[in-house]
Amino acid sequence: MTVTGIIMALIIGLVIGALGRLVVPGKQNIPVWLTMLVGVVAALLGTVLARAFGVNTNSGGFINWAELAFQVVLAAIGVALVAGAGSRRRRLTR
Repeated sequence: MTVTGIIMALIIGLVIGALGRLVVPGKQNIPVWLTMLVGVVAALLGTVLARAFGVNTNSGGFINWAELAFQVVLAAIGVALVAGAGSRRRRLTR
């Protein structure tokens, strides 16, 4: 993987993480770097799941809406889990 590929993965992860964060209702007290990490993981897993469900992920430079839907749903689940775990930990330490 090249440096450009890594930078693009981070940018895509940030976008997917932000979209996932927008889908989850309420306020999430998680840092941007954690949102990006959740987004990168969701983007990778979303592509794998989309392929497993028979979605053609070779879009030729265009947005593949089905693949994006898988990625955003996984990012929303990830953001909700991370935000819930963080708030639960803060309640236990008080």
